[in-house]
Amino acid sequence: MDTSSLFLQLFLCLTLLTGLAKPDPDLLQDYCIADTNSPLYLNGAPCLNPALALSSHFTTSALAKPGDTKANQFGFSVTLTTLASLPGINTMGITMARVDIAGNGLVPPHSHPRASEVTICLQGVILVGFVDTSNRLFSQRLEPGDSFVFPRGLIHFLYNTDLKKPALAISGLSSQTRAHK
Repeated sequence: MDTSSLFLQLFLCLTLLTGLAKPDPDLLQDYCIADTNSPLYLNGAPCLNPALALSSHFTTSALAKPGDTKANQFGFSVTLTTLASLPGINTMGITMARVDIAGNGLVPPHSHPRASEVTICLQGVILVGFVDTSNRLFSQRLEPGDSFVFPRGLIHFLYNTDLKKPALAISGLSSQTRAHK
């Protein structure tokens, strides 16, 4: 074996061992419209034939209506996009949520083990925050147009600081919901 071949093999081994060569896999197709009528359940849902794709598969009004904040003791409601309401979201690894919070309402501390979240305040004033793994609290007061990011897996909350007026936020999560029917 000559020196240049040995050097190339050593370089390739070091590159692979140090993790420098980790490309994302190429997409097999541009999108995968969820076939919500299929009895199969995979990672997401089976795909419709791309020739059957419509613009309506990529739009939803599921987040247009306020949720019932009186349905629980904390005074909040979360409405998620699902594969049934937004079939074009299938396999994209994202979800959107409408968060309605009554006056003095609280989305109690919780976490998303598989998703980071970005929340945008659309109405009202919302105190948001998360606790990192060192027990350090990061909090911020959001007014309409302000946004805040919750890192994946960390415990976080949202609180409407107005005692009477409702607050509204939209959140994007970096994980697809599992519900598809």
